[in-house]
Amino acid sequence: QVQLVESGGGLAQAGESLRLSCATSGRTFSSYVMGWFYQAPGNERDLVAQIRSGGNTDYADSVKGRFTISRDNSKNTVDLQMNSLKPEDTAVYYCNVRFLSRNYWGQGTQVTVSS
Repeated sequence: QVQLVESGGGLAQAGESLRLSCATSGRTFSSYVMGWFYQAPGNERDLVAQIRSGGNTDYADSVKGRFTISRDNSKNTVDLQMNSLKPEDTAVYYCNVRFLSRNYWGQGTQVTVSS
């Protein structure tokens, strides 16, 4: 059974940093795209960042230069380093891994940034 478990969310002040981690189990995800999405109340779930199996990355324009995604294929983990946090980064952050028709989600972790 595939499981994705996020950790590292919490409360931060504007300008501070948080690091999110996603531990996966149930299969090997080295060929999968791994990423993070966020969803604020009343909004759709949107892509924050993703990293492909070869290491290429994509970021939402709003987080470029502040967030860094990384993966460790030996551990089946994907992390999101979030620096210079802003109140508008407040959301539930979801870990995601996908390959062709397979698409898996974590349960989400809350990130709240106060001004």
